[in-house]
Amino acid sequence: MSNERILNTLRAPHISEKAARLAEKNQYVFVVAPEATKADVRAAVEQMFDVKVEQVNLVNAKGKVKSFRFRAGSRQGKRKAYVRLADGQTIDVSSKA
Repeated sequence: MSNERILNTLRAPHISEKAARLAEKNQYVFVVAPEATKADVRAAVEQMFDVKVEQVNLVNAKGKVKSFRFRAGSRQGKRKAYVRLADGQTIDVSSKA
C-alpha cells in the first residue's frame, strides 16, 4: 500500500473521552475515508504504526441537524474505525508530528 493511499485512508485520530477510555483497553479510533474498507484500514494501520491489528469495526456517524440563521442545515457525517491491537502493542495518537 502506497503512502498516499495510507494517508487518504486514515484521515485523523478521533479524540474524545470515549476514545481515551478505549485506548486504555488497547482499542483506538480513527476518522477514515468514506470509501475505506476494513481491509484498507487494517493494512494502513499496520503499515503506518508497525503494529499487529486484531479487529477492525467501522461506523458511519450521521451529521447532526443544526439551524443557522433560522434555516435548517446539517453537519457533515463521518466514518470512524475502531481498531483493536494485539496484546502488548500501543499507538501514541496524541503526539504531535
